[in-house]
Amino acid sequence: MEDLKEFNISFVGLKLGKHKFEYQINNTFFEYFQYDEFQDSAINVVVNLEKKGNMLNLEFISDGSVTVACDVTNEPFELAVEGNLPIIVKFGDEFNNDNEELLILSHGTFELNVAQLIFEMIVLSMPTKRIHPGVEDGTLQSDVLKKLEEYKEKKTEIDPRWAKLKEIQTNKNIE
Repeated sequence: MEDLKEFNISFVGLKLGKHKFEYQINNTFFEYFQYDEFQDSAINVVVNLEKKGNMLNLEFISDGSVTVACDVTNEPFELAVEGNLPIIVKFGDEFNNDNEELLILSHGTFELNVAQLIFEMIVLSMPTKRIHPGVEDGTLQSDVLKKLEEYKEKKTEIDPRWAKLKEIQTNKNIE
């Protein structure tokens, strides 16, 4: 994580209590992770850190927008994204990040690079299906949508063999 050292939080020198760190995320950040789903991005990330005697409470909050391709039309559009990720950091004999809510750092660790956690929070906050708002409200004019409408309007004739099978199934349900 040498290239992303601005995401290092040195918690050893911090006083007990709450601390706030802010980051501006753009496509350069995602290029480091070789993630090219976003054509453009502008995301604000706030990391609230509460230092206690033997543990750290981290809360990641993201808010911004990314430009992505629509899953239906492949037209680019701006999608609002927001995320929230709470993490508890404890100290132990060896590093362990198996649990998604608990991170164990080895004793003697003095800083934490939060870039991977920010990346995961943003990517996981994306909806599984990205649909252009113009598709949902019917205002988008696209060649792809016109083609889909053409296919939808075509009435294909049912093969007579399938019609007979459906008839048998329907008669069976009546009896």
